[in-house]
Amino acid sequence: MNSTGSTRRNRQIRFDGLPVKTNKEKIERKHAMTSQELKNTLRDIDHKSYPAYKALRGSYSFNGYTLNIEHVQGDPFAAPSQLSIHVPLSTAGYPEYCTANPTAATALCDFLLRSFCTAVQHYSFQAKGSGKSGLIEVSHPGQELLERSDCEVAGDKLIVRFFVGFPANGRNINAGELDKIIFTFLPECVEKGLLYKNLNSDRLKNWIYLAEDQAEIRRQLTGMSLAAFVADGSILPRESGISQKPMKSAVAFSSPGTLRVKLNLPHHGEISGMGIKKGITLIVGGGYHGKSTLLNALELGIYDHIAGDGREYVITDNTAIKLRAEDGRFIKDVDISLFINDLPNKKDTHSFCTEDASGSTSQAAGVIEGIESGTSLFLIDEDTCATNFMVRDAFMQRVISSDKEPITPFTARARELYEKSGSSTILVAGSSGAFFHIADTIIQMDNYNAVDITDRVKSIAAEFPLPKDTVSAYTEPASHRIMTKDPQGAPKRRDYRTGAVKQNEPDTLKVKLLSRDSFLIGKQTMDLRYVEQLIDSEQTAALSMLLKYTVEHLIDGKRTVMAIVDELYKLYEKNGFSVFMDGRPLSGGYAMPRRQELAACLNRYRRA
Repeated sequence: MNSTGSTRRNRQIRFDGLPVKTNKEKIERKHAMTSQELKNTLRDIDHKSYPAYKALRGSYSFNGYTLNIEHVQGDPFAAPSQLSIHVPLSTAGYPEYCTANPTAATALCDFLLRSFCTAVQHYSFQAKGSGKSGLIEVSHPGQELLERSDCEVAGDKLIVRFFVGFPANGRNINAGELDKIIFTFLPECVEKGLLYKNLNSDRLKNWIYLAEDQAEIRRQLTGMSLAAFVADGSILPRESGISQKPMKSAVAFSSPGTLRVKLNLPHHGEISGMGIKKGITLIVGGGYHGKSTLLNALELGIYDHIAGDGREYVITDNTAIKLRAEDGRFIKDVDISLFINDLPNKKDTHSFCTEDASGSTSQAAGVIEGIESGTSLFLIDEDTCATNFMVRDAFMQRVISSDKEPITPFTARARELYEKSGSSTILVAGSSGAFFHIADTIIQMDNYNAVDITDRVKSIAAEFPLPKDTVSAYTEPASHRIMTKDPQGAPKRRDYRTGAVKQNEPDTLKVKLLSRDSFLIGKQTMDLRYVEQLIDSEQTAALSMLLKYTVEHLIDGKRTVMAIVDELYKLYEKNGFSVFMDGRPLSGGYAMPRRQELAACLNRYRRA
């Protein structure tokens, strides 16, 4: 292909508006073309029907970066086209500390994505046309740092993925407006948003150093036998119920002297705060005094937070699971016998199945699934739990004898869960004194101030002994959960001539993201609203992709749920998100969830 474009101007145009490619051109398109060639193609297809835009797919060399047009929308009203920009790290000019370790690289990508997003927002819809014409869209991260497909360091280059609505007048190409986007807007965005020389270097350094300090706290928690850490001066209350930004004029957190620990961080230096020990911790206090606020901060302490969030140094064991009742959920082959036995209908609780779980059975299953997914900490708010699962008071024990009650309450198992399975508990309670008897540490929230009342409460509790629960011996739950398929969910591939079902062909499933906590896979709606530590729709999008890959490639009637989780993470760590795309180009819009959320998703997939 002549780089001057003289031959391109004389090329034939197919009836659908697409330029006719010679065999030589087909070979050359495997390599990056020049930006001038892209300009020439745009001129060739101007005013043609919209499908002619597909001729633009390929890689193009610009000054300092490569532009990839990976997928072209079929219509100006359809989902926008997928593009990516590849910038060599040597060109971007980042100092060595920016990519010195995975934590630093993730923080760098988060910073650059926010910077690029700010630059892009200025130009979105500045190019005009019908439908989504002129849209330039990239992920807008929230308060947490996540590994996203939108921006990543891959080898010696930075990749940023985003979406563009290719302009049209009606359904005819408006190449002049796309020329503005590609040759004027995007170079400005790359220059301002991605090159180190134009970034706020001090802010970037502090951004990365904060992430490294947070990683260091997580490392130190283990050695200090702590389940969580809340730094002095943290701002825990949020602006509102629909905002994750810190509340203005909120009471800053101050740790009780008896629970205060000091840590030494590589960048921040010495920091003090409340260390919550492993074991059983009870958080109590009057209504609206900050109990749930503290628990919510701990719940999201599994993630690193950005500077200015107020919870930057609220760090929780990154395997922690928020546990709650989930009426109506699907359960398949879960051993809930630790908590539920001897049902009147003689149903086997060692391999329990139900299409419509009660509050107590769903919570029992949640505990067992959590243990299997590797959690070391359960976070529980009494308000969202099944009361009969959590506790049986003395009066109820006298009215209903133990041999007539199939439920063993959580209070009777919490100590064993810690001592034998290594799973600590942090529990918010306000209605029952029974919880005081099992707690190792008791924290009272008083007007958002934390007070250690352990010694005082323990002396009072000794005056009110509880009748001893008669419970069966603790046995490690057995896993029977072989992953199977939804028999109605996967349409079979058929021969287009005969209509006959193809044998030994993989299932093909369509997925559609519905909201931050739900998606459609095949004919089944996945409801994840009670998987409360999902905080971004891009995590849910990733779960839909991972579940689709699981159903199509990994379910073989032999692998357990956790074996599949292990395999998916092994593939991700080796190849990133691309391995799950089955040859399709990887787009932005995916954020990797934790093992715990992935396991929760697989467990809720209704199957045979």
